[in-house]
Amino acid sequence: MTRKYFGTDGIRGRVNTPTMTAEMAMKVGMAAGAHFVRGEHIHRVVIGKDTRLSGYMLEPALVAGFTSVGMDVVLVGPMPTPAVAMLARSMRADLGVMISASHNPFADNGIKLFGPDGYKLSDEDELAIERLIEAQPVLAPADRTGRARRVDDAQGRYIHAVKSSFPEGLRLEGLKIAIDCANGAAYKVAPEALWELGAEVIPIGVEPNGTNINAGCGSTAPQVLCETVVASGADIGLALDGDADRLIVVDEAGQVVDGDQLMALIATSWARKGLLKGGGLVATVMSNLGLERRLAADGLALDRTKVGDRYVLERMRSGGFNVGGEQSGHIILSDYATTGDGLMAGLQILAELVQSGKPASELLHLFDPVPQLLKNVRFSGGKPLEDARVKATIADAEAELTGRGRLVIRPSGTEPLIRVMAEGDDEAQVKTVVERICAAVAEAA
Repeated sequence: MTRKYFGTDGIRGRVNTPTMTAEMAMKVGMAAGAHFVRGEHIHRVVIGKDTRLSGYMLEPALVAGFTSVGMDVVLVGPMPTPAVAMLARSMRADLGVMISASHNPFADNGIKLFGPDGYKLSDEDELAIERLIEAQPVLAPADRTGRARRVDDAQGRYIHAVKSSFPEGLRLEGLKIAIDCANGAAYKVAPEALWELGAEVIPIGVEPNGTNINAGCGSTAPQVLCETVVASGADIGLALDGDADRLIVVDEAGQVVDGDQLMALIATSWARKGLLKGGGLVATVMSNLGLERRLAADGLALDRTKVGDRYVLERMRSGGFNVGGEQSGHIILSDYATTGDGLMAGLQILAELVQSGKPASELLHLFDPVPQLLKNVRFSGGKPLEDARVKATIADAEAELTGRGRLVIRPSGTEPLIRVMAEGDDEAQVKTVVERICAAVAEAA
């Protein structure tokens, strides 16, 4: 199953290169609209975006595409990805669209699609849309073209939904919380939700200008948040990414806490309260071996999938799990949401902080991570992982780590990178293995 446009998280690319132009966005709108125009009801799509400058170009192009095939458009402006998924479902829309490249620099952008149930599209739907992109869809007659309107209270709807996941009767009064919104989609809703729950909020990354999204801020660059937490005496720091579907936490000492520790806390806490479903949680092959060992000590399972939150969610749905995610901070709580939601996950962490009375540094350290090293090798073309010397190097490394660690090698789904990850109890061995494989891949590339 080869896909030309869709990667692991929608269509993504550098703005004004072939995969991410206004023309391409219009074609996606026409194709996706044509695919989901079924039946005689009024067809509707909800479109949100992050704060990238190129959103001003892509949004009207998508509107033109969708309306041309007879679909009405609801515009909600800058909103987190999970908000678009939630609104698509609650507004009985046929489709939800998020214009965002997530944690990527501002010069990139992307188009993420959600079905009427709020879930990301299946591979089959994406392939069908790709075929329609290549073949001109049938346009609506003049009297059946769609209309577009803006919804002004979308932010309030999302804040209400997020707060509904927070334990009833619990408040954040007495907590000083620093939150870094990455100058992205949650720059308004995240600080507002925390304030409404009673917290003293220190906002960072809430002045988007179109080009500063993820620039030295957010979940992929938490240094400023670390410094702010310590300097302000905050109890905890939360860092979101550009479209607010991932979360990284900083404890009161300024130490970064990744998604593995956060998932461990949520899963073990929910298990004690009788809320955890599936007997464990779902994570990807990139999650640390320490997480697996910690869960096992509590009689809980770690069910691994390939990288990508869509695959995590697929396994959650098929296996009846209600907690899953990625080490990078995508955390899916399916009792409340259909996709990763950084703010919602953050509220679960804050609830535990309030209820436990422990400092964040103690609460969020559930296990000692096994030494793990991830390196990326950029390539300009070809298939370096199919090179015979690369295959031989990988086979030798796997044999060396057998029984003592793990090796994960994969191409990125969004960038021309080969990601090489190894982990094991011997840190020096892990470093040697990764460097050897990276050198082989670089030579082949």
